[in-house]
Amino acid sequence: MGTVDTAPETGRRAGNLPASPGLRRAGRVLTALGVVWAAATFTFLIQALLPGDRATLLLNQLTGQVQERTPEELAPINAQYGFDDPLIVQYLRFLRDLATGNLGESYQLHKPVVSVIADQVGPTIVLTFASLGVAWIISVAVIIGTARRNRFVSSIASGLEAVAAGLPQYWLGVILLVVFALDLGLFPVVGGTGPAGLVLPALTLGIPLAGFLGQVTRTEFEKALDQPFALSARMRGMGDASVRVCHVLRHSVLPGVTLSGWALGSLFSGAVIAESVFSRPGLGKILVTAVNSRDLPVVCGIVILVAAIYVVANLLVDIAYTLIDPRLKNS
Repeated sequence: MGTVDTAPETGRRAGNLPASPGLRRAGRVLTALGVVWAAATFTFLIQALLPGDRATLLLNQLTGQVQERTPEELAPINAQYGFDDPLIVQYLRFLRDLATGNLGESYQLHKPVVSVIADQVGPTIVLTFASLGVAWIISVAVIIGTARRNRFVSSIASGLEAVAAGLPQYWLGVILLVVFALDLGLFPVVGGTGPAGLVLPALTLGIPLAGFLGQVTRTEFEKALDQPFALSARMRGMGDASVRVCHVLRHSVLPGVTLSGWALGSLFSGAVIAESVFSRPGLGKILVTAVNSRDLPVVCGIVILVAAIYVVANLLVDIAYTLIDPRLKNS
């Protein structure tokens, strides 16, 4: 009897095997590095190709006088920063410095950009995570309290979520400031750094995000209410509130967790608005000042930081998936 060649079939089966966890992790790391590299390249091109001579801009910043400069005046600046080098040489030097954590020096503050960011990033991080927490608390409370209660209540709640998702953050911040700080005097008007000063900025960023979280989570929550595990829990005598909190919520939050990965980066960049409205310390104030004074290294450093926040947030989402549903660990 002749032998049967099983190699092609074996190859096909092997080709259909899912990638190993190690390969998936390596792919995520490469994707993360690619995102940061793209953001860094974009910011470099903005800095290098914007109209106006960078040496003139920097010299005017140093002297505090806006005027035309002679080539003799500009020569030391061009030599110090390498502005006269070919663009590809400047780009490679930029990537080398970035790899070593060197983001350049602020034109206005005359300090390393890393130090400028490090001095102000703490309040922005606190505001970002406080806003994310506020958004989740609001959305979860509304969904648990209104989903599938009755058609009228559920429709009203769903409509409020849509309205909240469409609220402009700047407008909402001004309204909260006028009503709760100026009129009622419940919170500080300017520059509050304690817990009370964090409430209104966190609500400014958190309420619109709560609308988005509610919209993407409500549908899954209502589907999960009809799943066998929920029906089984009710048959064992568990109350409706316990079923919703202990069983249904866990099986409906994955879309919201996915959105939270995007939201972390969005909140971090959106903190510029809240910090400006409420005169809070943080990267927002530094970024606004840097844009107005064309302090390009600071602007570029903050853009790269936001890109890195997006990357880290998405990696955290992957970890959160496996904590919420361990079955996804090997999928």
